[in-house]
Amino acid sequence: MNAVYTLTARRLCGLLLLAMATGALLCLLLPGLPVTAQNTKQNQSPKEKAKMGRPVIHFEIGCRDSAATQAFYRDLFDWQITQAGPAAVINTGGGAGINGHITALGHEPHNYVTVYVQVDDLQTYLDKATALGGKALVPPVPIPTGKFAWLADPEGNLIGLLQPKQ
Repeated sequence: MNAVYTLTARRLCGLLLLAMATGALLCLLLPGLPVTAQNTKQNQSPKEKAKMGRPVIHFEIGCRDSAATQAFYRDLFDWQITQAGPAAVINTGGGAGINGHITALGHEPHNYVTVYVQVDDLQTYLDKATALGGKALVPPVPIPTGKFAWLADPEGNLIGLLQPKQ
């Protein structure tokens, strides 16, 4: 089944605003990336890099009512949620899991959940996603902790990519 994802000018503007907000939040929320094989080994051969995993390192929950959404997840999972500017930082307390944040953007998209996958080269993965039928939604955006980008899979699901600073 081929899904058609229409990127209108209005949707693009909304995604760009969301990207700017997300970039700022990722700077606040990811001051130090989790220690992974990907960001601790500096001088690797291309063959070694190809073997490395691409960990999911962060998640984001979009909503219309941040306070109600925070209360829901706090009560459901006993997560520690702390307001941090326009976002609410989520500490899942899982140790082995990842943390994330909740944000109410005030514009489309209102309701979404996305994950951020750590990669070594954003453009390579955006190009690969496009070749596989996805779409690059937001090109690489520099942030103090590295760069991020967004893509949509062939079904239209939003996925974030994060390339840490070297």
